[in-house]
Amino acid sequence: MSSSSSRWGALAVLCAVIFLDALDVSMVGVALPAIQHDLGLSTSSLQWVVSGYVLGYGGLLLLGGRTADLLGRRRVFLVALGVFAVASLLGGVVDDGGLLIAARFVKGVAAAFTAPAALSIITTTFPEGPERNRALSIFTACGASGYSLGLVLSGLLTEIGWRWTLLMPVPVAIIALVAALLVLPRSAEDRAEGGHDLVGAVLITASMLLLVFTVVQAPEAGWASLQTIGSLAGVAVLLGLFVFTELRMKHPLVRLGILRSGSIVRANLGLLILMGSYVAFQFVAMQYFQNLLGWSALGTAMAFLPAGLLVAVTSTKMGDFADRFGTGKLIVIGAAALAGGYAIFLGIDRTPSLGGMVIPGMILLGIAFALSFPSLNIQATNGVDDDEQGLASGLLNTSGQVGGAIVLAVVTAVLTSGGGETISIGALRAAIVVSLVLALIGLAISAAGWRSRKAVAAEQESLPVYETV
Repeated sequence: MSSSSSRWGALAVLCAVIFLDALDVSMVGVALPAIQHDLGLSTSSLQWVVSGYVLGYGGLLLLGGRTADLLGRRRVFLVALGVFAVASLLGGVVDDGGLLIAARFVKGVAAAFTAPAALSIITTTFPEGPERNRALSIFTACGASGYSLGLVLSGLLTEIGWRWTLLMPVPVAIIALVAALLVLPRSAEDRAEGGHDLVGAVLITASMLLLVFTVVQAPEAGWASLQTIGSLAGVAVLLGLFVFTELRMKHPLVRLGILRSGSIVRANLGLLILMGSYVAFQFVAMQYFQNLLGWSALGTAMAFLPAGLLVAVTSTKMGDFADRFGTGKLIVIGAAALAGGYAIFLGIDRTPSLGGMVIPGMILLGIAFALSFPSLNIQATNGVDDDEQGLASGLLNTSGQVGGAIVLAVVTAVLTSGGGETISIGALRAAIVVSLVLALIGLAISAAGWRSRKAVAAEQESLPVYETV
């Protein structure tokens, strides 16, 4: 793609699709109580409406990224976007909880191919440096805005009917598909050398599904039961087989050598914690605002509006911030804001203060997303060869989506541990503690990484400079 205007035109289409992908993770959030009532789902089953999408998304992202590298990023992006539109339509018309979860899973699988293909098109089109940082900051901010504004949009649509939250993406996806056919670069059809690792894809997806299922069922079966212990052992075996397979495949799904980069590992851990804690917090907030306090869907959506607006307004500035301050500092500040936001929400009670808890907490969570999400994406893809950009982006998105599914399963287990139909304030606080602890771990990891990079830079600056005469 030669001209600057055509590059930025393609970026606009890619941003629209990543917004849709992220929107779908959170947009059902406000609609969950209505879905639960209409389809007769239990709380444990209800979380699979979210986890079904997240697991399809996270479980196949690595295969999606590698497929984009091998078959052509533009081709994979277009086919997957078409499947996404069809699955969206099916999810909005079914009348059975199991079929809804299945449609959400297929939709997540489609997103698993569009997201890494879109990110790798950007990283192979824009040269590394300020221009790519700006493009990535806009792209990832659109994703973050999707997560944040999805709840707001969900509240508006749920007032009409919860099915509209599932049907709304259909026309947007179709418009994006037509636009993509016109503006995406033909150079994105270029293929890397190698083959598909279907065995690795099956093993990693099966291990994640089994892990989430085990955590969800553990409160009912018992954490020390044979079923739970056996399932966890099965997860360990599947992950071990995955590593064994990757080390011996000529063209592995994941070249494990990429994990030798400390910055890439920290970026993946950072996104796992950011998305895991926040997806779980959203689920808890829905239970608190609607089921416990009796707020309307629209009122609940307005509670999340400050975070969504903050991310949307600052989206175009994150690339400049990354150039000026470095991603390490932004990630540390974002992690601190994330922990602060969750800490404020530990004060939940039956008469919450908008000015003292809800708005300040949401503003801090918005700051966390605005700073961390673009910075983690920039850090995870810088320095990676073009033929592995799909792998790097797939690995990063996998961390975020699988983190969301696993932490949501843990939080659901905490909420339902009492065994009753009504969730107590104590259970809600305990669930928020899970997100807070994760955020503090993320803060420690990001601070350690920032200090280590500063130490390396200082050491390099202190080395003597030898001049040749």
